[in-house]
Amino acid sequence: MGVREPSDDALLLEGSLASFEVLYRRHERAVLAFFARRTPRADAAADLAAETWAVVLGARDRFDPARGTALAWLFGIAGKRLANYHRRGAVEIRGRRRLAMERIPLTDDDVAHIEGLRDDVSIMDIVEELPADERAAVRARFALGHPYPVIAGELGITEPAARKRVSRGLARLRRRLEDPS
Repeated sequence: MGVREPSDDALLLEGSLASFEVLYRRHERAVLAFFARRTPRADAAADLAAETWAVVLGARDRFDPARGTALAWLFGIAGKRLANYHRRGAVEIRGRRRLAMERIPLTDDDVAHIEGLRDDVSIMDIVEELPADERAAVRARFALGHPYPVIAGELGITEPAARKRVSRGLARLRRRLEDPS
């Protein structure tokens, strides 16, 4: 039996720079693709990704798995960075300054790579395509890790109905992943 990789939650809870690096390498592309699809320019996407990782690095000791998974926490930070960008029209650079991170200039190849990420489809994008009731149930179960009784209470439905919504959502996701057209 092979060595099991630590979960994202375990990496954040450990809090070391080495565990942060593993988390970064695991999700760097997904975070950059998240911004590439939601911003008009590659340099803005790169800056927002850098800002997100700077915030994650500085706040990793505040991660609380009782409030959701590491991935939900990471993309929650990314979502806040994006909202700030759209509200202000610029990337905040406080996090990078606080950590003394220099801005790395982008080459033409970097810009082409980032722009190519706009076409990447992630599981999070596919989840967004689910009907609202299934999307809420799948997110509650897998992004937040809630048990079925909690999901039922949050959605105002019975526990069997919550299980059915999650099951239907997962079936749709499976079909979409098997046939991306």
